[in-house]
Amino acid sequence: MSQVCELSPAQRRLVLVVAFLALVFDGVELGLMPVASLSVSKSLLGEAFTPTLGGDWFARFTAALMLGAAIGGIALGSLGDRIGRAKAMGVSILFYSVFAALGAWAKTQEQMLVLRFLVGLGVGGLWPNGIALVSESWPGAKRPLVSGAMMAGLNAGILLLSQLARAWPITPDSWRWIFQLAGAPALLGGFVLLALPESPRWLASRGAEKSASPPMRELFSPKLIRFTLVGIAVSAIPMIGAWSASKWMIPWADQVAGTTHGNYKATTQGWWALGAVIGSFGGAQLAAWLGRRRSYFLISLGAVALTMAMFQLTAPLRPGFHAIVFAQGLVSTLFFGWLALYLPELFPTRVRATGSGLAYNSGRFATAAGVLLAGLLFSALGGDYARVGTLCATIYALGLVVIWFAPDTSTGDLEA
Repeated sequence: MSQVCELSPAQRRLVLVVAFLALVFDGVELGLMPVASLSVSKSLLGEAFTPTLGGDWFARFTAALMLGAAIGGIALGSLGDRIGRAKAMGVSILFYSVFAALGAWAKTQEQMLVLRFLVGLGVGGLWPNGIALVSESWPGAKRPLVSGAMMAGLNAGILLLSQLARAWPITPDSWRWIFQLAGAPALLGGFVLLALPESPRWLASRGAEKSASPPMRELFSPKLIRFTLVGIAVSAIPMIGAWSASKWMIPWADQVAGTTHGNYKATTQGWWALGAVIGSFGGAQLAAWLGRRRSYFLISLGAVALTMAMFQLTAPLRPGFHAIVFAQGLVSTLFFGWLALYLPELFPTRVRATGSGLAYNSGRFATAAGVLLAGLLFSALGGDYARVGTLCATIYALGLVVIWFAPDTSTGDLEA
């Protein structure tokens, strides 16, 4: 391999700040439909709207975003291994911002559904390229801190959105503005394409192995297939849990309190996001402190217990609801800080973005299917948010078993 020319301290800080901001706006996209979905559906469906139909469309919008993110994460992650992490990041940002902005002019639910899929392409593509770029730009000893900071950015975006929605409530008569605002990061995408430094490890790896297999084929070679399948499994469990179980609390809060407390759904999302900012930062630190396997096991145990408690031991408007929402957000998002540290450790530089993207986003294929099934379950149970959330929370329990089949990468070194 060619000699690696490290970035200067100023360049490393620029990479971290820009990647953090990109993930903040990525989080805005992820948090947008949970808080806006029912208002959008009431507006676009008109008299045809019913509470059950609103929940069904929430599931469809979520599934479209997850499907787009799964495809985008794999396709744009592979693009990052071919043209560079920074350029693929810029493309991803432009995808999620431009198509989000077009949602402000949607006239039908079907148009919005297509746009959410296209937004998902960029949402999925950003994660593997941003994580690979930051991981390869910073020294190993600081990787838990910068990985945690990156994932905290994702949930800081959800927190930011919740506070905007509290200040300016999203209603059936006033929801298009939030989609227009979600288009603003296109400016950041342009800056990334034109001015962000490239990963020194990626630059050094170009042309090093002329006869190497294409990245996707190599990931399923005998040497790497175990790491690829393990990465997919440990990523899929928290992803399915988050979107087929946890996220139902937002439309649940909207249904219960929306008519009398217009900003209650935003407050609920805010408490969850506040916990999530702490949790997503702390997950990488926990993995470094307790080891990769033990920490994932304990996070899985806490996530299943708190998600079930949120849906069974309390409810919107009850005392203590937001306290459990906060705790559930903190514990369930420890997974994502953990993943930001662990996934890059599984793969060598030449396939790191492709491998991380495939692992992280393959779970979104399962998530899209899981959310649609949760939507069918929601309809079958007569719109009972608590029962649906409780049943879907059991997915977290799989993590208690799966993690013991994962390689232990606790040395923290990135393979060249």
